[in-house]
Amino acid sequence: MNVLDYLEQKIHKTHTTKKVQLDADGCLVHFDDWNEDVAGMLARCAGFAGLTKDQLDALQFIREYYRKYSFFPILNAVCKNIHHPKGCLQEEFINPLLAWKLAGLPHPEEPVVSLLKAGQSPG
Repeated sequence: MNVLDYLEQKIHKTHTTKKVQLDADGCLVHFDDWNEDVAGMLARCAGFAGLTKDQLDALQFIREYYRKYSFFPILNAVCKNIHHPKGCLQEEFINPLLAWKLAGLPHPEEPVVSLLKAGQSPG
């Protein structure tokens, strides 16, 4: 069983009332399927023991910003808005692409992926 199948199986067992679909890269297919439990499962599959309150606050801000502007926020804006020092996103999630996935945002296009992998904001 590959990682994607394993992850989908785990999420489906945890959330029997709602099916959660992931794409081949592990991004949620439907933005509104996200909740803190789904984020926790995605985080555990990415190697985290779980998510802290600070990490959940960051993910919530990213989601709210994306819902409002259809765009990933500037990295330092995330930290500022959750009242943490610059660079907190890299410290909390290792890289912004992982934060993107854990926040349940739609699969990013290639130019955005390259920027996020480089630790840069797409905007």
